[in-house]
Amino acid sequence: MSSISSCDLQETLKWNCTQTWKRASYNTLWCLLGCAIGDLGTIAFFQFSEINWPTLSIMVLAIINGLITSVILETIILARQIDIRTAFRTALGMSLISMLSMEIAMNLVDVWLTGGAKLTPWVVPVMLIAGFITPLPYNYWRLKKWGLDCCG
Repeated sequence: MSSISSCDLQETLKWNCTQTWKRASYNTLWCLLGCAIGDLGTIAFFQFSEINWPTLSIMVLAIINGLITSVILETIILARQIDIRTAFRTALGMSLISMLSMEIAMNLVDVWLTGGAKLTPWVVPVMLIAGFITPLPYNYWRLKKWGLDCCG
């Protein structure tokens, strides 16, 4: 029986496949959209309502809401191709690691640059860039691991 171990995968994995990078980028952008809706919406709510919660509590809630909105968005997208129940299960099982790393990167950048849970016109693009770049190599690797979008 022949199987590829993770060590073998690392040795044979090529990081120069344009097709896979495009697919990983496309997938990451959809995830970023879903995460950003819940994450930025939560931070904006606390900022504009002037409810005084500790920054860590706001960020944890923002991460949870970002994960929820990402799963909802991915379920809606997948439901156009498969039944809703399967779409929901697939969205839940997609990549929690990717979503969590995206959320954590966005929130760390926000706290680092603003000193708290604050949205400003200049910090949001930086947060989104960090949220996109952080999980992108993992998403590429995951596509390669499962044999999707392989290059010759």
